[in-house]
Amino acid sequence: MKKYVLLFCLAGFAFGETSLELDPAKTEINFTLHDPLHTVHGNFKLKRGTVHFDPETGKAGGEIVIDVASGQSGNGSRDKRMQKEVLESQKYPEALFVIDSVKGRLESEGESTLDMHGLFKIHGADHAMTLTFLVDAVGGGHYNATSHFDIPYVAWGMKDPSNFLLKVDKKVEIEVKAAAGPRIEAAR
Repeated sequence: MKKYVLLFCLAGFAFGETSLELDPAKTEINFTLHDPLHTVHGNFKLKRGTVHFDPETGKAGGEIVIDVASGQSGNGSRDKRMQKEVLESQKYPEALFVIDSVKGRLESEGESTLDMHGLFKIHGADHAMTLTFLVDAVGGGHYNATSHFDIPYVAWGMKDPSNFLLKVDKKVEIEVKAAAGPRIEAAR
């Protein structure tokens, strides 16, 4: 049975559909939050991620799942407050980007630009977004991709951590550096 599933997956590549799986160990999700005195940098861990799309039609599926509770900036008290009061990670432990369409062509060599549209699900709400990924083919069906975007966390219903002494931006900058390869999960 696994042999037939593998052949079906490979046939998808032959007819133009692309299916990729992100490697959590080789993927970075970094954040930057500015305030007048200094800039806070930190990161989150990727739990899992898959994307499949037909470049001819733009139809796509898959999701990128971020472990919200893994968020850290290197300052224990700040991170505890971020988790408890801003992200509420006990109640909302994951953030998801659920992909519904892709524009662009994924090249087997060199660079490509892909616009992935979908819903960014965070803190109990859905937000339509288009993320632009610069993709570099590294060989053998493997790719490195980067994307930069802002999350207006206060506008999206999260608590503003500013107080009378500290004023921070109402948006957080996100940088994703992802590694992906052929998705053959069903054949495992």
